[in-house]
Amino acid sequence: MTSFLKMHGAGNDFIIMDARAAPLPLSPRRIAALSDRRTGIGCDQFITLEAPPAGADVFMRIHNSDGTEAGACGNATRCVADVLHGESGAGQVVIRTIAGPLPATIGSDGITVDMGPAGLRWSDVPLAREVDTLSLPIAGSPAAVSIGNPHATLFVDDVAAAPVTTLGPLLEYDPIFPRQANIGFAQVLAPDRIRLRVWERGAGLTRACGSGACAALVNAHRRGLTGRRAVVEMEGGALTIAWRADGHVLMTGPACLAFHGSVDLSTYPA
Repeated sequence: MTSFLKMHGAGNDFIIMDARAAPLPLSPRRIAALSDRRTGIGCDQFITLEAPPAGADVFMRIHNSDGTEAGACGNATRCVADVLHGESGAGQVVIRTIAGPLPATIGSDGITVDMGPAGLRWSDVPLAREVDTLSLPIAGSPAAVSIGNPHATLFVDDVAAAPVTTLGPLLEYDPIFPRQANIGFAQVLAPDRIRLRVWERGAGLTRACGSGACAALVNAHRRGLTGRRAVVEMEGGALTIAWRADGHVLMTGPACLAFHGSVDLSTYPA
């Protein structure tokens, strides 16, 4: 049997398995089966902890619920930081992903993750061709940015009425996004408050998206709609996002353990 943790950050939920001591028999197909909410454990993203490279406390591998690999996940990073804090008591940890290092600080008001600099150039996102990332020539004219993974943010008058489940999947696979994209629908409530729903690449509509919240704040500020710091409200909870003058994006929020469990991986397709 293989042990796992079920955790969530603002309702964005994860299966976390520890492969630091030895590799686990996981494949995209098996991960998708384990992530299924009816026949598996169920999650938005599947997280594997691997042996740390130099300069980091752990390597975090991220898969979406369909088995595809992702570069960054802010909510999962906070959960992993909480796991590491529980193991060592360290107040600061560095989590490495395929998108780079993510330093995290455990504080009394939550866990703060430095998501790195926002990628504003068309090649950073990436996009299929050179266009203005502040207003893409597709439906809704979203703004695009990379937060370790590709994001597009549409600004709407009423996020509750926004066509997230219809327009979201269409834009996710728009040809302008060669690696697909996370599609956010943001309603600016005040210069320091945003309401957000996100259609996540490879996962669909989720209760929260940490990197999507970062993208919403960055894109809102670029359009002159907010300051450089705002609370981003999502269905599962709120995150505080700050875009520093040096370009780095900081995300602060909770990390919660739902339960411990164990599973026989051999009962799922290889």
